[in-house]
Amino acid sequence: MLTLHHAPNSRSSRIVTLLIALDVLDQVEIRLTDIPRQDGSGARDPNNPHPEGKVPLLITEEGEMIRESNAILLYLSDRFPSEFAPQVGEPGRGAYLSWLFWYGNVLEPVYIHHLSGLSHRLLDITFRGMPEAVACLAAGLEGRDFLLGDHYTVADLLIASPFLWFSEATPDVPVIRDWVARCAAQPCIAQSATFDAKAAQEMGLSVA
Repeated sequence: MLTLHHAPNSRSSRIVTLLIALDVLDQVEIRLTDIPRQDGSGARDPNNPHPEGKVPLLITEEGEMIRESNAILLYLSDRFPSEFAPQVGEPGRGAYLSWLFWYGNVLEPVYIHHLSGLSHRLLDITFRGMPEAVACLAAGLEGRDFLLGDHYTVADLLIASPFLWFSEATPDVPVIRDWVARCAAQPCIAQSATFDAKAAQEMGLSVA
């Protein structure tokens, strides 16, 4: 059985959301773990084998560790084929892969730099900036409901996640705001929030 090391209300919540969407939550052992939080609460769990003490961490039946949200999402969407992700050889696969890795390689670094107020020429050259990231996302959504077309996919789940966590940070661009609202309305989002609320209660956490 697959094993997911998961901290409620964290980046690993995206993985739980996908497992719920795929209806395979019962095929993965969820091990709840603590992590250091931005507000100073929490601590590294010595039982979490992630080399940096982070989440998410997925361990396969063969004992291999898979780190990073986009890598885990890709692994799971390939392992459990569904309408939520195009498979190898299917139309949209290239766009799907591009959006998954654009998130990790561009959007999240740019987003963190923006929130931190960091500005440097080297950062701008390497990642561009928030205006360029917003323009790229808006262009990808123009004329469509979701990033790959007319239905919600893993790419939407991943890329919308920071705007679902911090709605005030959602770019004031109609096509993006409408897309975030459509993503928020997906049943798996509410179901994942319920799962995390119960998990946090079990752990005695008071995270929002």
